[in-house]
Formats: sequence, structure tokens, C-alpha cells
Amino acid sequence: MSTKATNDAAKAFKALHVPGTPLLLANVHDATSARIVAALPGCKALATASFAIALANGTSDPSLDLDTHLAALAPIAAAAGKTPLTVDLQDGYGPRLGEAVRAVVRLGAVGANIEDSDRASGAMMGDGEAVARVRAALGAAAAEGVPDFVVNARADSCLKGGTLEESIRRGRLYLEAGATTVYILGGGPGGFTREEVARMVEGLDGRVNVGLRLPGGSSAVKSLTSSELGELGVARVSVGPQIYLAVVEAIKQAAGAVLGS
Repeated sequence: MSTKATNDAAKAFKALHVPGTPLLLANVHDATSARIVAALPGCKALATASFAIALANGTSDPSLDLDTHLAALAPIAAAAGKTPLTVDLQDGYGPRLGEAVRAVVRLGAVGANIEDSDRASGAMMGDGEAVARVRAALGAAAAEGVPDFVVNARADSCLKGGTLEESIRRGRLYLEAGATTVYILGGGPGGFTREEVARMVEGLDGRVNVGLRLPGGSSAVKSLTSSELGELGVARVSVGPQIYLAVVEAIKQAAGAVLGS
């Protein structure tokens, strides 16, 4: 794909982020899942989940190195074809952030998740460093000819034991730095409550990515549906590694039926 075509795809992808009419993303982890999801009528874009890619490649999320990650992303990007692809780049691999973004742009990706906690230590980055990394990611993509690259900036304060208000405060900084949306992780067994999502939407002008909890888990707490999240005004909904985990469970059940266990 030419850089012009990639940037045109990035523009189209960015335009899908509409508060109240959210982009729905069924995260993929390999070429097969990418082809299956891309062929579904409701699929407008593809997204990866690094946790799932790590497990699918015999490692863990904290141990997924950039070279292994890029090797895993290449067949996914090929399978995506003309469907816009955004990738989960964790914290951007520290000092290799620019290299990582340039590499995924060359694969044809039009967006990336960038976390504001350090993957090595687990500690939150300072405001200045986190903002600078959002700008650096966008700058690296622009240098590759894709100035409309979409950064979904993850605000991890709530996940790390802080408050939702702190995640929202940091999220506003990332939007000012050029991020398209802010992804806040955390919440109880059923995910964030309706009131918590409403606070995110108000604080971030709807430019928020909320994780959808798929049915069938162990929690008895009812989760918000994608329709309910849309009614609350979010711009993007994703499911992280849950589809990969559902595939693993399906394999266990099918194999168990064969092996009589």
C-alpha cells in the first residue's frame, strides 16, 4: 500500500470515531481471526490486542518483544487487505517508540494504542513523558507519510489503583497532544458502570474507547452492551483479548469431546 493510500485509510478510520455512534472493534490475534472478522458485514476496521498476540505466539504480554510482535503483525496486516488496521503497541517499546510506529505504518497500519504505564516496571509515566510519547508516535507516522495516523491513548491510572478522575485528567492531555481517543481500563467485574462511563464521556467530549465485556464469563454482574455504550456517547468500543480467550475455550471443549475428557 502506498503512503497516500495508507493515509487515506487513516483518514477514513479516524472518521469512524463518532461519539454516540461508536466504532465497534472485535480484536484479532492472527491472520485467520483477521480474515474471519474482516469478512463480517459489520466490520469497519480491525484491531489487535497485544495480550492475545503474545499468548498466540508462545509468550506473555510483558515478554512480547518488538521483533516478535512485528513478525506476528505482518500476516495480520496482509489478511486485513483494504480493511483499516489499528495495532496495540503497548507502551510503544520505550526508546523504540518511533521505530515501532514507523514499522507498523510500513505494514499498512493506520493507528495504534499507546499506553501511559511503563511495560517493564508497571509504573505510571509522568504527564510530560506520556504526552511527549503521544506526540512522538504521531510524528513518526507523519514522517512515514501518514499524518492522519490514529492514536488511541491508554490512560492507565484507574487500572493501577488510581481514580477515574485522574485517568480523565490525563486523557484530556493526550487529546490535546493529538490523540483521537482515550482508552481507560479498569472497572469492576462487569466493567465500568453507566455512571462511570457517563463521567468519561463528559470529561473527554465522548472521545473515549470503552472495553466491552463479552457474555459468558464467570461474573454474574451484567455488563453494558455496545448499544448502551453508544447511547452514553462513547466513540469506540473494543474487547481486548476476549475473542482469543473464547477461541482457546472452544478448542478445549472440542478437543475434550474427542479425547473423552
